[in-house]
Amino acid sequence: MSLALAQQRDYTIDDIYNLPEGQRAELINGQIYDMAPPSTTHQRICGRLHQAIANYIDSNDGNCEVFSAPFAVFLNEDNKTYVEPDISVICEPDKLTERGCTSAPDWIIEIISPGNPEYDYVRKLNLYLDAGVREYWIVDPRDRKILVYYLQNEHTEDFTVRPYTFQDKVKVNIYKDLCIDFNDLNL
Repeated sequence: MSLALAQQRDYTIDDIYNLPEGQRAELINGQIYDMAPPSTTHQRICGRLHQAIANYIDSNDGNCEVFSAPFAVFLNEDNKTYVEPDISVICEPDKLTERGCTSAPDWIIEIISPGNPEYDYVRKLNLYLDAGVREYWIVDPRDRKILVYYLQNEHTEDFTVRPYTFQDKVKVNIYKDLCIDFNDLNL
């Protein structure tokens, strides 16, 4: 669940790093959103997707890297946005530092938490598309569905959306020959 904390001022990335140890939160446009711990189902999906993507990259000598949350993504230089996508795929090594990713990953996957689905379906969708994420997947374990958003070019209004289910093979648009068969993930 992601709930906005009481807002007294605009927060910065320094405020995120000063939260008590173990408290997870994201920062979007200066507003802090608390993050609940992920469920077992959430972790199972995340782990299996991460493994499938990493295996593909490794077997194809790819230059991309895959990271699972908690992994810091700083989408812009304004010091007011910090997110931890469930899975981030970064194909440009110069975007990576020891702190995380310093601009838009090429591909982001978010797994919906039951308490606040509109956070990933609306707020993060707009944030990621505005930042230039090339592909964004929303995986919804409750409905056993996946929505794939593929940004066609630099204009955020020019994207396609494709719906899938947990019985489908889902085409990864940033690669020519990668499909993830959700049936094979045994979810």
